[in-house]
Order: sequence, then C-alpha cells, then structure tokens
Amino acid sequence: MTHDHDVELKPTARQIEAALNPPPGRTGGDLVIETLRGLGATTVFGLPGQHALGLFDALRRSSLSYVGLRIENNAGFAADAYGRITGEVAPLLLSTGPGALMSLAALQEAAAGSSPVLAISSQIPSAGLGGGRHGYLHELRDQQASARDLVKSVHTARTAAQIPSAVAAAWQSALTAPHGPVWVEIPQDVLLAETVLPVVTAVDATPDDLLPRPELTAVAAHLLAGAQRPAIIAGGGVIRSDAAGKLRALAERVNAPVVTTYGGKGAFPWAHPLSLQSWIEDRHTTDFLEDADVLLVVGSGLGELSSNYHTFAPRGRIIQIEADAGKLESNHPAIGIHADARIALSALLETVEARPDDKAPERVRALLDQVGARIAAQDRTLEQSLLTAVRRALPDAAPSFWDMTILSYWAWAAFDARRPNTMHSAQGSGGLGYAFPAALGAAVADPTRPVLAVSGDGGAMYSIAELATAKQYGLPVTWLIVDDGGYGILREYMTDAFGEASATELARPDFVALAESFGVPGIRTTPDALGEDLAKALSEPGPSVVVLPALLKMFAPTHL
Repeated sequence: MTHDHDVELKPTARQIEAALNPPPGRTGGDLVIETLRGLGATTVFGLPGQHALGLFDALRRSSLSYVGLRIENNAGFAADAYGRITGEVAPLLLSTGPGALMSLAALQEAAAGSSPVLAISSQIPSAGLGGGRHGYLHELRDQQASARDLVKSVHTARTAAQIPSAVAAAWQSALTAPHGPVWVEIPQDVLLAETVLPVVTAVDATPDDLLPRPELTAVAAHLLAGAQRPAIIAGGGVIRSDAAGKLRALAERVNAPVVTTYGGKGAFPWAHPLSLQSWIEDRHTTDFLEDADVLLVVGSGLGELSSNYHTFAPRGRIIQIEADAGKLESNHPAIGIHADARIALSALLETVEARPDDKAPERVRALLDQVGARIAAQDRTLEQSLLTAVRRALPDAAPSFWDMTILSYWAWAAFDARRPNTMHSAQGSGGLGYAFPAALGAAVADPTRPVLAVSGDGGAMYSIAELATAKQYGLPVTWLIVDDGGYGILREYMTDAFGEASATELARPDFVALAESFGVPGIRTTPDALGEDLAKALSEPGPSVVVLPALLKMFAPTHL
C-alpha cells in the first residue's frame, strides 16, 4: 500500500545529485542556518561571540536577515516581540557563558508572555563538556542548567548530524501551545568543523494541535447556556492563539460580560456593550466577577495581577481553558480544559445555545460607572490626560510596548488597545528595560507602521545602547521616556510602606542630547504638548525620542 507521505519522501534525481555533491566549505554553522531556512525563518536576532563565530560566518553566506543588538538581554526582548507580533519562531543567536547568561531575563519574559523564541547558544569545545574544570574561556559547569527552568525544552547537538534534528525539535516545541522559548546548545568545534552532509532543505516541524476533550466542552457549554450571571476573563492566551474573534462571538451568544487581563489587552473590544475593560485590580470589578454564577477563564492562570493580588474569591462555577497544563486549577478549583484557546472556543461555539439577557449591558455600564467614580475621586487627571494624549497620537494598528513604569501601570488598566496583539508589556515577569528593544523587534517584524515604546527614566537606562541599533537599521520606533528622576513606582511603594524611600533617586543624562548624539532626533515635551509632539514623531520615518518630565502617581489600590 502506498501512502502520500511515502511519495513525498522519495527524492528527485536533482535532489540526489545535490545531496551527493554538497557545496564545499560548509560547517556545522551552515547546518544550523540551513535548518532555520528550511523551517521558514527569515530573520534572526543576536550578538556574536568567540564560540559562536561559526554560526555568524554561516549567517553571512545565507539569505537570512540579521538584526544585531548591543546587549544579549535586549536581543532577547527584540526576539520576544518579533515572535508576539508575527506568531512565528524568532531565532536568537547567542555566544557561550556571559552571552548566554545575559539573555536569561529576556527568556523569562518570553516564557511568561508565551513568545516563541528559539535561543541557539554556542558552547565550549566538546572536550571541555561534562562538568570538569578545564579552564576554557566562558566555561560553565552546566550552561543549559541555567536556562532549563525558564524554557520549555532544552536540546543539545554534539555532532553535525544531530544539528538539524535538534533545531527542528526545538522549533516544534516553541510553536506547540502554549508558545514559549526553547534552548539549543552546540559546541564551538561542532559549529566550526567542515561537513560533507547534504544541504538541509525543507524541514517539517509542525506542532500538533492541542485539542479540548469533547465531554468537557459539552459540560462548559451547558453551564454557560444555563447561567444567570455568566462572566468571562480573557487572558494573554486569547491573544497568542489569535482567538479574539471567537471570544467575541461566544460572549455575544451567551451575553457574558468580558474583562481582559493585562496580558489579554485587546482581546475584546474596549467599547463593546459587554466590555468590562481591564480594571482587573479594582474591587468593584473583583466583586462583579465573584458574583458570577459561571465564570469562564480563557488563557489565564489567574495569577497575582489577574486576581487583584489573590484577593479574588469566586463563588460560582469556574470553567478554565488553558494551554499550559500547570496553570489549570493552580489557583482555583475549576472545570479545567487543557487546550488551545482558539480551538476550545470554536468547540464551545459549535455546541453552546444562545442565552438571551438584555440586562447584561446595563450591569456592565453600572460597573464602569463605579470604577470611574472611584478613580475620579482620586484627582489623577494628569495621568489620565497623558493616556488620552498617547491614545490619540498612536495609530490604531500601531503596536505599543510598555516598560515597568507608572504610566504603563495606568495603561494596563485604562488604555484602549483598540486591536488585538497591539499592546505589550513586561508585566509577565516584571523586569525593567523591555519596552524599547521589544519595540525594535516589532519594527523589524513590520517596518511599514510606527511603533511606540514607553519607559521611565530608570528603565530607559537599561536600553540606551539600543539607540545605536535603532539608528543603524532605521527602525520606525518612537521612544517616550517619562522622566521623574528615579524609580517612580518603587518610590511610591517604599513611601507608602515605610514613610520614606531609599535607593530610588537617580542621576540621569539629558536624554534629548543623548539621543541626538546617536543621530536620533529628540524633543523635550510637556503634558499639554505631548499629543502633538508624539503624533509628529510617530509620523516621521526612523527612530525618535520624546522626553516628558513628569511626576506621576498611581491610582489607589483596592487589595490592601
């Protein structure tokens, strides 16, 4: 019996000839690059280093586009954003030891944000592996152990023949729901050694779909259709699986109000009659969700931020759709459906009966009025006006990237992302320095539209070197730096907790002059002029910096 795949695997005469006579001068590094091309990669990020030179020499001979950043951590953030924007694997080429270790904070964020980053790191020569203390440059006892807790899977190639399989297996792992970072390690001598292996052509690493169990979706559909007060929490898994359309269709069919987590920004239309928006840290919202008799949680583990700092105590039945099995029922008992969000929502739409409820929009409006009244009583007009100015200046389709800074904390709750997969932040792991290098990665993914990065002055100092990257590649990223002279949010936390702050005040440069020293246009703005200055910067080609001196305050928490 002949199967289709048997026919496809039979090589042609030309393929046989090419395999028997591969081009001379190829190395293990070429096998890596050829495999990436065969898998469909078009762009790689990274930073060269001594042990990885075989990789970068092969890259020179390939058609892959290379984007080099100045610090490995920032290269990782750029790859993370490229993966989020495109949904494709973002290769990240790293050198041994310090280079590899410098990428770990970025890989933690990629893991938290489910971004498919493929880190390919060199290693010391094969003779030095195994944990002995041979004294090789950059030697670590077990380099991959440093990454193992962060990534989905670790793959090692000790010979040239192992390289295509290792890279393909890592690629498949990165794209298997939930998406995430993976790690491949190849010794220096394997990368440099000449090979007579045939050129790697097409490689199949298609991930398997993560399908829901039908008996679980049947129960979920029954509960939603019969609920009195259903509600939906939409997390980042909705964005990563491109399920916003399915979510909206389900919410409208069962008339369930929807709140998005910070990672799920844009998963549901902000101004929809069923939209509770993103005030997930507000006690009124928490109470509303606790009152739901059936709560559907899609693509969220209900972690610290998504549960109002674990004060959320639901009283109804929970249905949780989550691709990460470790997050199922990790915080609350539920009907746990281990599945990709898009596929699970599609299954629900096939079976759930419509649930009429003309009172749901009224309940939504009442909640938003309560939230609005609470914020209005706090006299935070400056912060709200700045968000309004940013929203007006930023084109709807333009992505934005937000660092860990007070304006970003406001944006998590109060900014209308307008479209799915356009608002991103480092709230997954909470590290500083994400916004600007991530925005560069997004601009590489789609250089036809402007990209906005938002940082505080403290976080900006993590990424200043990447102004050179932005200039070198002419990337259309506008960087808004809110300068308050220190780590503003930590200043607030410490003052609230201890009466005064320490270690939060910072000397900082003239950011406008510094940007201009890189050949990047800069402007110092004011709250009143921000909208106009930002719109102008976003409309012009290439990178730009807008500096806003301002001392901002957070809205009052409700979890204490």
